[in-house]
Amino acid sequence: MTDDTNRGLDAVDEGPVSSDMAGARDAATAANPADHPSVAALVERFGDAVLHHEVVSGDQHVVHIDPARNAEILSWLRDDPAQRYDLLADVTAVDFGGGSPLQVVYQLWSIPHKRALRVKCLLDLDSLEIDSVEPIWHAANWLEREVYDLFGITFKGHPDLRRILMPHDYAEGHPLRKDFPLRGRFSRAEQTRRALAQNVDRFYIPEERAVGREPQEVTLPTEAESDPDSASDA
Repeated sequence: MTDDTNRGLDAVDEGPVSSDMAGARDAATAANPADHPSVAALVERFGDAVLHHEVVSGDQHVVHIDPARNAEILSWLRDDPAQRYDLLADVTAVDFGGGSPLQVVYQLWSIPHKRALRVKCLLDLDSLEIDSVEPIWHAANWLEREVYDLFGITFKGHPDLRRILMPHDYAEGHPLRKDFPLRGRFSRAEQTRRALAQNVDRFYIPEERAVGREPQEVTLPTEAESDPDSASDA
């Protein structure tokens, strides 16, 4: 194996590192709050809690808000008659790597007003927690669990915050973080050992297993029952 090949495999082990966020920032254009009625209303009502407003992909309005006030602001966006963002289309997160803050992203849609808005909150790496919006939109339940599982962000007040994609005892961290090695944190030998030792308890918590019923007994048909032609010949 050549040195170049070895270096390539080392990069896989180390995982991707993104220290250049300029490209992602350059794709966004600072915007006038008056260009979006909800952004203008947010600035008027919440003032300094609205940190930044930009437009991406030509017409996608994105507003950055104070993460300490996310529940207050998002509740207002849902309940105010002039806003009425009654559909939470997605909750996700973005990690640009390089020690930059993680972004929590809320994609909102107002069915009555036929209007979209993307809301972002930036969280420092040493303070990855934010209030849950599950009490505002119940659709956030599993979405926040996914962000918790894959990015390690804690949603305070969530009714059932636990992993949803990885096993509940997964010990290698959060796979969508930029500092997560593509091969995982454990050696191949340790990963193989754990895979061979796995059992049903790794995938279902006791409460979920208790919901299931007793296995059904299956009676296989006799040869005559399974082959009508042989019965007619007899």
